[in-house]
Amino acid sequence: VYVSATGATAVENLAYAQRLGIWGSEDFPFANRAEFVAAIEDGGVAAMEVLARDLKSLGLYAARSLSYDGVEYDLLEHALTEEQIRIYNAYADAFQVIHNNLTAALEATNITNEAGTLNRDAKSAARSAFESTKQRFFSHLITSMMTPTLIGAIEKDRVRGHSAVVQIVSTGEALMERRLAEIPTEEWSDLHVDVTPREYVGGYLMHSFPTQLFEEYSDAEGNVYSRPVHDEDGNPVQCREAVRRRDEMVEKLASLPPVGSALDQIIHHFGTDTVAEVTGRSRRIVKKTGRDGIDRLAVENRPGSANLAETQSFMDDDKRVLIFSDAGGTGRSYHADLGVRNQRLRKHYLLEAGWRADNAIQGLGRTHRTNQKQPPLFRPMAANVKAGKRFLSTIARRLDTLGAITRGQRQTGGAG
Repeated sequence: VYVSATGATAVENLAYAQRLGIWGSEDFPFANRAEFVAAIEDGGVAAMEVLARDLKSLGLYAARSLSYDGVEYDLLEHALTEEQIRIYNAYADAFQVIHNNLTAALEATNITNEAGTLNRDAKSAARSAFESTKQRFFSHLITSMMTPTLIGAIEKDRVRGHSAVVQIVSTGEALMERRLAEIPTEEWSDLHVDVTPREYVGGYLMHSFPTQLFEEYSDAEGNVYSRPVHDEDGNPVQCREAVRRRDEMVEKLASLPPVGSALDQIIHHFGTDTVAEVTGRSRRIVKKTGRDGIDRLAVENRPGSANLAETQSFMDDDKRVLIFSDAGGTGRSYHADLGVRNQRLRKHYLLEAGWRADNAIQGLGRTHRTNQKQPPLFRPMAANVKAGKRFLSTIARRLDTLGAITRGQRQTGGAG
């Protein structure tokens, strides 16, 4: 018997279940596991539905989940302000400049030329790094821009006596650690540092933008390719034109306005006395008021037991707001349990859905569990820009897969 508490979102999630006889048996037309995976992937969601139904009809498969009866949904949409539109357009223009310079840099470094591509691997790596940085950045940017609307909604929830739970994916810890590594520890009690999604773009330009020179060569058949150039000591030779373009873009990037991360905005607004943070961060930058009454940014270490203590503070009603990332998205309970002091209505805000449907559903399940006083109110968030809707639509499509492969019907992925 195979037992899993997590729903399958891809056919590979069933590839370990050899004893089900899905392949190499008379009940299914698949000779081996590879053939099974390939056939179901080619068939898409419809094939997953048929597979789940056939397994259930043979008594080999059962999928159960908590009912979502009584759970209410209310989309919270953020309309970008004029200033936010200006900032968004500025970053969009900046990425257009980076894209154009990337094409020029690929030619300057001899990765490509007018005749075509000379080094496919280098070109693919450069394009992939650019696209992943672009998607990650705009996801963070839109999430950060939606945060003021979220903060306003949480303020109303507190007045009405409710508890707010905020679900995110990224905490920006890696970015923060890189910036702190550049600052002496004796200055950590009074920081003047910019830790914003803009730094992701700066990191891409400095570490992934193609600046190494390539040289052309011909193989035995006369095909022209290119390969990296190194000096006598084995160091990469830099292309001056590509380096010049990169440095100009770094200067332009520094002039663009910063937008604080969502997690830091929430903690800085409400304070650590109100917000319970359940993430994987080992330290964070918080606002602290000095004896002179002036607020300063300082580094605060978080022990390994911080998540347990923060969760308990929320359940004990000592803190009315809880924000969690993937590190707090499984195995924890934030619902209105009848056995805890905080039995207030949970307003669960899906601020950042991420890319994985199973993780999103796992997160939503933290506030909707058995033995609760009342079900939560789920509030997914979206901005009035197509790029923002794209991230939610990605999760919606993957919920179809989740429903198809677990319940035999694509519409049940998020319905329970």
